[in-house]
Amino acid sequence: MNIKVLNIDGTKGKDLKVSDNLAGLKVNNRLLKYVIDWQLNHSKKRVAKTKQRNEIVGSTRKIYAQKGTGGARHSSRKAPLFVGGGVAHGPKGDNYKIKKINKKIRKIALAQTISKKKSNNELYILDDVKKEIKKTKIFNTFLNKNKISNVLIVSDKETEKNIIKSVRNIANVKLINESGTNVYDLVRYKNVLFTTSSIKNIQERLTNEKN
Repeated sequence: MNIKVLNIDGTKGKDLKVSDNLAGLKVNNRLLKYVIDWQLNHSKKRVAKTKQRNEIVGSTRKIYAQKGTGGARHSSRKAPLFVGGGVAHGPKGDNYKIKKINKKIRKIALAQTISKKKSNNELYILDDVKKEIKKTKIFNTFLNKNKISNVLIVSDKETEKNIIKSVRNIANVKLINESGTNVYDLVRYKNVLFTTSSIKNIQERLTNEKN
């Protein structure tokens, strides 16, 4: 399919052909949620921790005789049964097992998210910016002229270097490098703005198709 390329001065340029395997896929929302949940779970720092029985400081002396008391058999006060004892099966800090998702599934989810943005008319392409733009006003004018707000900008390395100063103070705008493109950020922002180089590189990486 063809997508119109926008120029930084607000004018529309040539069409860019984008593979249907990147922007024309059927979307599985359950898959996208699965990957987003994995991504959020993966990014959390695990700090919750409880002391196990062997970490409790105190005497290990048996609290009373094994037999003859009429009560249940117990060892020390460190047992999880007692107040102040260890916690059985509690959180262990950084030793959490994080569910893994293979790369193929993550690639499919990313391509489907891009397809969803295209079908919702929330995907835009900016022609690569070759010269540095320092003024916020210039990029803000471009966004306003094209009625683009709440946008994730997925940029190639050169354009990122040239526009970073002009976008960093604009509200609800996030700039990331193409290598960091992920499902969560794409869903979090209403619109996505690729550069011509970034969309080509992502297409090649996800579909093995060159443009």
